[in-house]
Amino acid sequence: MKKHVWLMSVLIVTVLGTWIGIAQGQLTGHYPLGSEGIKAATLPPPGLYLRNYNSFYRATTFKDRSGKSSGLGLDLTAFAFVPRLIWISEHKFLGADYGADMLVPLIYTDFELNTVGVKDNDFYLGDICLEPVDLAWHGAQYDIGAALAVWMPTGKYNKNKPASPGKDFWTTMFTFGGTYYFDTEKTLSASILGRYEIHSEMDHKDMKPGNNVLFEWGVGKALTETVEMGMAGYCQWQLTDDSGSDITWDKSIHDRVAGIGPEVSVFIPPAKMFLSCRAAWEFSAVDRPEGTTVTLTLTKPF
Repeated sequence: MKKHVWLMSVLIVTVLGTWIGIAQGQLTGHYPLGSEGIKAATLPPPGLYLRNYNSFYRATTFKDRSGKSSGLGLDLTAFAFVPRLIWISEHKFLGADYGADMLVPLIYTDFELNTVGVKDNDFYLGDICLEPVDLAWHGAQYDIGAALAVWMPTGKYNKNKPASPGKDFWTTMFTFGGTYYFDTEKTLSASILGRYEIHSEMDHKDMKPGNNVLFEWGVGKALTETVEMGMAGYCQWQLTDDSGSDITWDKSIHDRVAGIGPEVSVFIPPAKMFLSCRAAWEFSAVDRPEGTTVTLTLTKPF
């Protein structure tokens, strides 16, 4: 969902071409912000789990290089249904439980740019993520998690379709984080999970997105044995320049965004299922949309 043509007086055809790039998310990272919150860095005990992320994103503002509203009439709605199969084994590696997981996103995007009359929508398979290495350490009052993942350009991609769900490049993602419990009963927790993404060149254009780092965090309090509430948030920064001969914007402009909001998590004993819901209102965006994220997550152990 980027990049923005920062000079307002450029030819309209350049604006149109660049905003198609924004809608397709060509040069942003793969990881969907807001997917994790309270106990973000805590992996489950050995077993097999199915986790479904249902993420809704809505934005009507695009922030320019100065963090100000661009006034270009963005209207963006996106929904992602993302099943994730998680396997945590009984095997140990460096004292940690070893596991792996896979995500298969289905993405709907409805995009409008009112100032130039661009409108598009699409629903299709997005880029699949394979995480062959999950490591989980558990202590009396802490959890630590680390992982290595690869996002593959399996999603539908068309440079002339702004709502295409695929990004057209590979991403290698490194993950590390921890959760600390302030009491021995583990009713009060604080967690932070960091991810670093390294992107490849695009398959159909001479473009390579800059690398980025992101953090998700959460602070939670268990009110009962089945209900937990708290606050969660995220932040993301682009660290290196975009590159490639097809880039038409200022490569030195690095995008960023942050979000914060409430979260509630519930365990449903009859169904043996965990349900969590969090919302985040974004702020401090630069060179990207600024909107609202709502994520409903269901986790079912087998």
